[in-house]
Amino acid sequence: MAPPISADGATVEAASVVAAADPTIAPKELVGKGMPAPVISVVSKQTVRPGGVPAIGDLKLSVSDMPMLSCHYIQKGLFFAPPGVPVPSLVSALVSSLSRALDVFPALAGRLVTLPDDSIVIRCDDAAAVEFYHAAAPSLSLDDFLVPDADVPTTLTNGLFPMDRTVSYQGHGRPLTSFQLTVLGDGAVFIGFVANHAVVDGTSFWHFFNTWAGLCRGAPVREPDFRRNFFGDSTAVLRFPGGEGPAVTFDAEAPLRERIIHFSAAAIRELKAVANRWKRTGQDAEVNGKLTHDSKARGASGEISSFQSLCAHIWRAVTLARRRLAPDSPATIRMAVNCRHRLRPAISPLYFGNAIQSVATTATVAELASNDLAWAAARIHATVSAHDDGAIRRAAAEWEAAPRCFPLGNPDGAALTMGSSPRFPMYDGNDFGWGRALAVRSGRANKFDGKMSAFPGQAGDGSVDVEVCLAPDTMACLLRDDEFLKYVSSPAP
Repeated sequence: MAPPISADGATVEAASVVAAADPTIAPKELVGKGMPAPVISVVSKQTVRPGGVPAIGDLKLSVSDMPMLSCHYIQKGLFFAPPGVPVPSLVSALVSSLSRALDVFPALAGRLVTLPDDSIVIRCDDAAAVEFYHAAAPSLSLDDFLVPDADVPTTLTNGLFPMDRTVSYQGHGRPLTSFQLTVLGDGAVFIGFVANHAVVDGTSFWHFFNTWAGLCRGAPVREPDFRRNFFGDSTAVLRFPGGEGPAVTFDAEAPLRERIIHFSAAAIRELKAVANRWKRTGQDAEVNGKLTHDSKARGASGEISSFQSLCAHIWRAVTLARRRLAPDSPATIRMAVNCRHRLRPAISPLYFGNAIQSVATTATVAELASNDLAWAAARIHATVSAHDDGAIRRAAAEWEAAPRCFPLGNPDGAALTMGSSPRFPMYDGNDFGWGRALAVRSGRANKFDGKMSAFPGQAGDGSVDVEVCLAPDTMACLLRDDEFLKYVSSPAP
């Protein structure tokens, strides 16, 4: 266990506690006599600033950042076993290391500013600051959140994050990031991180999380690349007349069921073997292939990656579980592609910001029903393989010709969107000094029928957990599908 880090030197300011939007979380001061105590109570809120004055100046939002202005802030976090550190020391250590992490990532403490030409920048100046909440849930334990073979208890997990359902455009007046430490009754803790999606993609999000954890335990820092060299010379702007920002492009109130479904490394190898029509499994030691690292998929072998195989399995099963779809209905799966290594010349893997594009694969319901996994996986593979430097530049040019917010959602009831990545270092690199995290969880942000998020398995053995959000009737059908379930392993915690 790393020793507690003193808060000496951190630029921290006390602030009044503000009520959160979710009814499961509220400041203690607002609980009156005769009122039931909230499940999660905010104990304190602090304003945390970088230790020094940011020197990077304004950062212009790119053609990949601007479309995300209509998305909710990203909400992800980690459960840890009891740290064995007194809570005041724990808060002090996290706040001190957070201040130093903001020295490395000053943009995350900035604000959005619209300039006279309608371009939008991240302004990093001496007003830079973030919010850090300390919350307590004395009546809850880890077992209340990590329930095997059951839906995610979203009424509880939603209270683990501040800035619930904040839209990224609101970063003009609100912090670009917020953080919450929640201490449970059994001593376990959850560290939640909320970040503006027009400022970071998943790669940059987890790069910061890793940096914060590393500073807490004394690890070296990998500096982000703040050069605006992902179409940074573009003059395209996304205008919002009257300064009124966009709303999310999906129904955030639609009923959903959410479940974490676990696929073992062996199951993923088997899916890959089936997708590639191999006669026997074990021909490839690679598991957990991801769009960011699928060089084999673009090489001479034409091999379908593990991740593409898993996505195809889920695409087919969910589409067939949507019993109300007509056979000729188009069914689409969208996947986020990391463009950092695909451009020519490539940009830094540590590029800060959004460097992603969405690629779509479509087939009719009848085609997915009448063809096998290998057929579906081949279609996904072809889409991903074709998204090279030229395709990236064409997509950027199309957006510049007609700037618009990204249409996140499922308007026709037949779409899937696969987000996040099993390649992201959610467990590796996020040891704050108390050991490996126990589980990843997310908040309500950007969830709708058909939204999937892929996480690495906690064991680090190549297994994958998929957070599945579906309409209740679709989820019920999926969980009765024996063909789908034969690849599902023992439930994730």
